[in-house]
This record gives sequence, C-alpha cells and structure tokens, in this order.
Amino acid sequence: MLDRISIKVIRWPLAKVATGLDALGLTANQITLFGFVMGCLALPALVLEQYTWALFFILLNRSCDGLDGALARIQGISDAGGFLDISLDFIFYSLIPFGFVLANPDQNAIAGAFLIFTFVGTGTSFLAFAVMAGKQGIENPVYKHKSLYYMSGLTEGTETIGCFILFCLFPMHFAIIAYLFAAACWFTTATRIYSGFQTLKATHKKVEP
Repeated sequence: MLDRISIKVIRWPLAKVATGLDALGLTANQITLFGFVMGCLALPALVLEQYTWALFFILLNRSCDGLDGALARIQGISDAGGFLDISLDFIFYSLIPFGFVLANPDQNAIAGAFLIFTFVGTGTSFLAFAVMAGKQGIENPVYKHKSLYYMSGLTEGTETIGCFILFCLFPMHFAIIAYLFAAACWFTTATRIYSGFQTLKATHKKVEP
C-alpha cells in the first residue's frame, strides 16, 4: 500500500548511490547476493537475541534490495536478475520470523509459524499473477521498471520492513505484532486472489474470437 509513496522518496538517493556502484564496476546481481548474505546474518543475531544487530542486518538487506534495482535500471533489467532478486527476497522474509521462533520458541513458535503461513499466501498470489500477467502481456502502470508485474496490496515491502523493525524494537511483543500483521497479510492475499482472477478473466474475454 505504501510502496508507491516510499519509492518516490528513496528513488533519487538510490539512483545516486547506484551510479557510484556502477562506476566501481559492481553489478546488480552482486548487490543482490551481498544483500542476501547480510540479511542472513540477522538469523544468528536473532537467535542470540541481539536485536540491534538484527535490525542493522535487516536494514542493510533492504537497502541492498533497493540498490540492486536502481543499478539494474542503469545496466539493464534482466529476467535472470529479477528472478534472483524475488527468490532471495521471499527466503529473507521468512527467515526473520523464523529467527524469533528460534530465539524464544515457547512464546513465539505459533505466532511465527502463522506469519510464515501467511507469507505463503501473499507470495504465491503475488507470483502466480505475475506469471499470468507476463503471459497475457498485462503491464503495471505504477511499477513500470520492474522485471515482473508487481501486484499491490495492503501489505507490501514497505509495510513488511516496518513490521520487522517493530519486531526488533519490541521483541517482547513479537507474537501480537505477528498476529496483527498476519491478519493484514491474509486481507492482502484475499484481495489479490479476487482482483487477479477478475483481471485475468476479463483479459481472457477480450482475446476470445
């Protein structure tokens, strides 16, 4: 929901940093992989309940996620790069609640499992529509420079980052934050399935002889 606003705010500084990275000879895929490795370091930090360090690695991962896209727009967007980026993103998203589960399984296990369960819903509805949209040639007027169709929803990247920040700032309240965000994720999943089905259904009718 907030991605279209946050993208406008961070686009200019990301483009400036990406220009410098391009001058150094770094590629978008290298930034994607570096960001993923940094994000994975949040897991041991969470297990050890070092939440400030976990937050640092989470923010570093998300910064790299913005930078690889900005760099790709300079060097050329590729399907391979887009595939790598989205695949590692979804692994990272599930890694964070898993870390909180490992840190305190007695209090966080059910809430963490439920949140990962909801990520399956948001992720599959997002990716399934992206595949079909690409097949049908449907373009997104909001995210024109993405390698695949970005389907909007109540919970997008910005909201997920906000949720992870709250987890690290208030780890004792992980369960309640997770349940609330999971409810919002299920709303996103339901609306994506409905709107995606209706969009593809309407597109199918247009191409019928």
